[in-house]
Amino acid sequence: MGFRLSKIYTRTGDQGETGLGDGRRVPKDHPRVEAIGEVDTLNSQLGLLLAGLEEQSGKHPHLKDVIEVLTPCQHRLFDLGGELAMPVYKALNAAEVNRLEAAIDRWNEEVGALENFILPGGSALIAQAHVCRSAARSAERRCQHLNAVEPLEGVALAYINRLSDLLFVAARVIAKRQGVAEILWQAAAKPH
Repeated sequence: MGFRLSKIYTRTGDQGETGLGDGRRVPKDHPRVEAIGEVDTLNSQLGLLLAGLEEQSGKHPHLKDVIEVLTPCQHRLFDLGGELAMPVYKALNAAEVNRLEAAIDRWNEEVGALENFILPGGSALIAQAHVCRSAARSAERRCQHLNAVEPLEGVALAYINRLSDLLFVAARVIAKRQGVAEILWQAAAKPH
């Protein structure tokens, strides 16, 4: 593969516009650019989660399958960014959505039914999985906003929705495998 970037700065965005893969120039706050940015943020947060999982996998070898399920997601998020930057480009497919659903079903069976709301904490890994989940929801909202302005084709919306579900269940399975009790939400006391 040849070089993708020979120069990191181009000065072409200094006036508040950026170029898309299809040649269009749009404002940097265009819904498409906002969606790309949120997907990029999610990918970065997922990278942090994966680094933490790798560090802990020696102590908790049963986290390895979490790494195996989540690692391809970084690549698919890059594909999603490509789809957003180049609307005619389609990289995601239903098989990837099915892969996420299979992992959700497998992990959900392991952790059991959710009996109460849980808070994002208990360990750094659990909290980071929840950061990724909330970043996925933010990316999904941005993609939905873009879809209302410029309809998206393909499975992008289903993928980002399913990924946020996967990350929620991943947080729960990480807690179980680390032997960390989930932090259950406690409603505020009602005034007397």
